Amino acid sequence: MREMGSEELPDGPVVLFDGVCNLCNGVVAFLVPRDTEGRLLFAPLQSDAGQELLARHGMPTEEFDSIVLVEGERAYTKSDAVIRIAELLGWPYRLARLGRVLPRGVRDWLYDLVAEHRYAVFGRKDRCMVPDEDVRDRFLG
Repeated sequence: MREMGSEELPDGPVVLFDGVCNLCNGVVAFLVPRDTEGRLLFAPLQSDAGQELLARHGMPTEEFDSIVLVEGERAYTKSDAVIRIAELLGWPYRLARLGRVLPRGVRDWLYDLVAEHRYAVFGRKDRCMVPDEDVRDRFLG
C-alpha cells in the first residue's frame, strides 16, 4: 500500500469508498481489472488517507454514504463521482456520461436510495477490506 504524507498528493485520481460496505467493495473489485492503465488509486473513507483527503476538500469525515472521487483539486461525489470514474475507464464505460442528461437532483436521489439500503441488501464487513498483493500498490494507507 502507498503511504500518504500530510503534504503529498496522490499521483492519480483516488476513489474513496466505504470500506465496510459489501456493495462498495464489489464496485472496487469491478473497477480494478477494468482500469487497465492502473490510473485509479483507492482508499476506504474510514482510512487515515481517506480521512485526510476528505478533510482537505472540506468534506465531512464521519458520513460514509457517498463514493468520492478526488482528482487533483476537485472532488466528485455521488452520481457525479460514478460518472467521472466511468469516463476514466474509457470505452464502453464512458457511455455513462449520457447519465448527465438527467438533472443531478434526480441522479443523486437514485444514488441516495441505493446508498440508504446498501447494508440491508448487500451486507457489511466488520472491518475494511485488505487488498490482494497484486493490487496493493493502488491502495493508499
